[in-house]
Amino acid sequence: MRVATWNINGVKARIEGLLTWLKETSPDVVCLQEIKTVDEGFPRLEIEALGYNVAVFGQKGFNGVALLSKLPLNDVSRGLPGDGDDEQSRYIEGVVEGAGGIVRIAGLYLPNGNPLGTEKFSYKLAWMRRLIAHTTALLRHEEPLIVLGDFNVIPDPVDAKTPSAWTGDALYQPESRALYAELRHLGLVDGIRACHPGAGVYTFWDYQTGAFQKNNGIRIDHLLLSPQAADRMTTSGIDTFTRAWEKPSDHCPAWVELSI
Repeated sequence: MRVATWNINGVKARIEGLLTWLKETSPDVVCLQEIKTVDEGFPRLEIEALGYNVAVFGQKGFNGVALLSKLPLNDVSRGLPGDGDDEQSRYIEGVVEGAGGIVRIAGLYLPNGNPLGTEKFSYKLAWMRRLIAHTTALLRHEEPLIVLGDFNVIPDPVDAKTPSAWTGDALYQPESRALYAELRHLGLVDGIRACHPGAGVYTFWDYQTGAFQKNNGIRIDHLLLSPQAADRMTTSGIDTFTRAWEKPSDHCPAWVELSI
């Protein structure tokens, strides 16, 4: 089972690239972020035609997440628990069923948090605390679980080509990095780092100043696996080739494969 995450940066603008990637790589499960459309505007029919079940949690013009699965998709929920007043579409969860059992998929688009010193950064940190609480509850089920998506967190200096360029950014603040580490320390395994521990492993390159051509990137798209999922992981990767396509997202897909 291949499970992937991709911040598509506008599904309507990138639909041709998305369909090409789905056809070429055929992931079993995909979490999309920043779809930037309401549920009714999501290109459901084109994706369903490729054999995917589709669940969407959209928002007009901003945010929005979706879950695509070639496998049976059940127990879908939308929205991160812990704040009934949160109206931003950033979290979708469901259970997929493979030949060897189920996997719970928790797809997220974590708040960016910029600029620092505003309510946006406070919202980011509060959202992360809610994510930690919810993940703690999910881990009690002792089932294969993958928490994945655009975390908008650069975990360590090795996850940026030029760490010093990010010291004033919410993605690299001590507070957000500490909360990400707290999430990891619940017992989750970083699926990409488990297979690719070295430098130069990135998932995002800014559109400006030829960042992709210089590999001046950062790694902010993560797949975190519960022990039950990590025991079944066989490999992982990043589809950097999509960043070189015409009209690309500034992110590229990251994925793990499980023997389920």
